Amino acid sequence: MTDASEEAKQIEKLYEFGERLNEAKDKSQNVKDYEGIIDATKTSIKAKQLAAQLIPRFFKFFPNLSSRALNAHFDLIEEEDLAVRVQAIRGLPLFCKDTKEYISKIVDILGQLLTAEEIVERDAVHKALMSVLRQDVKESLTALFKHIWNVEDPSQDDTIRDKVLCFIRDKVFPLKAELLRPQEEMERHITDLIKKSLGDVTGAEFRMFMDFLKSLSIFGEKAPPERLKELIGIIEGQADLDAQFDVSDADHIDRLISCLFMAIPFFVRGASGSKFLNYINKHIIPVFDKLPEERKLDLLKGLAEISPYTTPQDSRQILPSVVQLLKKYMPRRKTGEETNFTYVECLLFSFHHLAHKAPNATNSLCGYKIVTGQPSDRLGEDFSEYYKEFTERLSSIEDLTRATMKKLTQGMAEHNKAMAAAKSDEAKESIKTQKQNTTTGLRTCNNILAMTKPLHSKTPAFIGDKSVNLSWKEAVKPSVPSSASGTGVKRPSTAANGSNNFATKKGRGAGGMQNQLVNRALEGISYGGRGGGRGRGRGWGGRGRGRGYR
Repeated sequence: MTDASEEAKQIEKLYEFGERLNEAKDKSQNVKDYEGIIDATKTSIKAKQLAAQLIPRFFKFFPNLSSRALNAHFDLIEEEDLAVRVQAIRGLPLFCKDTKEYISKIVDILGQLLTAEEIVERDAVHKALMSVLRQDVKESLTALFKHIWNVEDPSQDDTIRDKVLCFIRDKVFPLKAELLRPQEEMERHITDLIKKSLGDVTGAEFRMFMDFLKSLSIFGEKAPPERLKELIGIIEGQADLDAQFDVSDADHIDRLISCLFMAIPFFVRGASGSKFLNYINKHIIPVFDKLPEERKLDLLKGLAEISPYTTPQDSRQILPSVVQLLKKYMPRRKTGEETNFTYVECLLFSFHHLAHKAPNATNSLCGYKIVTGQPSDRLGEDFSEYYKEFTERLSSIEDLTRATMKKLTQGMAEHNKAMAAAKSDEAKESIKTQKQNTTTGLRTCNNILAMTKPLHSKTPAFIGDKSVNLSWKEAVKPSVPSSASGTGVKRPSTAANGSNNFATKKGRGAGGMQNQLVNRALEGISYGGRGGGRGRGRGWGGRGRGRGYR
């Protein structure tokens, strides 16, 4: 341990070195003074602190001593004493100020230091990184992102990667208007860096990156079609639409549905959804029965939301699959099986919007007589049996829907009475949730009746406008404790495991309490949920290696 007198001599000597260097016109001649400063990094604590200020200050004048100076300074960053470490970190941006070739190395070191546990040390790292970013944002961002996309490097620490991601999210993204200059060039550069980082990300990380990309001016409302195509391409890549589908791969299902919902705003803006639709039609619908219940609903909701924006060609290709599913969930005759009204609402909505763009495709599917003058009208063929079967299914679902609406309406009256009699806030909140569920259930039923009505005609006018609003799009999220599921609707104990839908049992008697009937009608209900909006721990299954989604 250095005694006080020895430490004082060291400090005095350092001040002498610094003063001579300050006063020298040709500082490069004062090699001995700069070497003395470097050597001070092996002495006392206070001398090390002062050396941490002086080494970067005069660094540019001694290129022949650069390696020695840097190594000595980096040793200070690893000192046990916090004050020395903080001073050394504060000095790092000065190495890059006039010697740009060191930016990448300094940013790499600062990225590793983001894992610092001491608040004052971490703050120093943040400020130093921001200082280097402002010196050369392009080079700095490139170096910073290497901590994210060097996923094949076995020495890469996930802790460092996560800290770098948090820094980019919290410090860089909010200052994009200031940092990304010139705007178009730098927005392009950071887009390329993000795209390179997507080989190994969680669902939450991917959503963060996509939200940021959407906020850039190059992808704004006035962006040309090729820019939208680029964003859709990014989402398609993450959805892994070139892979063979394995229905047992829950991770892929989650990613696919999350990405589908992320893509919908771009379909609204005119981007093509063909690749998603073709993949769903070819790989997902054939194994629809094997999907987890909540994913079935998520998929049908996504299909409904994308259907107004499909092309006539895509509509024609997927219509047979939609009609097949409609027949499955609109039975020809009453049975004792469950009726899933939300499935029916989704499929009817999709059917109308797809058929609106390819109307004569329904001739051979449903027995309609729509004339367009094209050979695909197939008017010379007899599909009358298909028409009879389809309209019988429509009538059957209408009967079931009206019966359920009656129960729901009666149930609403019961809820109103219960609300008037409720004493506690908890009871009132519970009844309020039940009323909201009932309201949404009625909306689903009304939508079904509105959409089945025109389909009884042999030449129906398919709905292709916004006259029908999907029930979950209008649902108001109730304020309930966090233990509730989905969007806050607590599942009854008899609910199907998170089916996130509105279903009733057929063929049951009307006996028992009215509330029991309503509970059956609302069994498993939970509105507004989306595949892309649920928390799943670390996104869709956490990061992994290789494909990067497990």
